[in-house]
Amino acid sequence: MTKKEEEKRIIHLEQLQRLQAEFENFRRRTEEERKIIFKNANEDLILKLLGILDNFELALEHLDDKGINMIYSEFYDILENEGLKPIKAEGKFDPRIHEALIQEEGEEDEKIIEELLKGYTLNDKVIRHSKVKITKIAEKKK
Repeated sequence: MTKKEEEKRIIHLEQLQRLQAEFENFRRRTEEERKIIFKNANEDLILKLLGILDNFELALEHLDDKGINMIYSEFYDILENEGLKPIKAEGKFDPRIHEALIQEEGEEDEKIIEELLKGYTLNDKVIRHSKVKITKIAEKKK
């Protein structure tokens, strides 16, 4: 085998190895994307069901009915098993997970004082921000 033929063979071998590595990276990347899509496939349906969940919670605040409570618990467990988790609306306001609807004068800035609508995450992705009332320090007049 001549030197020129050997150089060509090495070049082709390197190209083949690069192509194989690129294909493996592509395969890994598409597999990860597929997992993420599959994991969040129910997002639209769960978003639609959140209104029903809110109504259940409202009904339970005003009624003491074991039947409604059992249905609510079963419904909530199903959503929780799909990856739904409530967002805590306590402490300091965080714009990544909360949405401030009302501001009220207070002694501490951006402290959550009331949750108006519960927020949720689905598999660690915010699907509905918590709607909250927060405090704002009053500006001093000169």
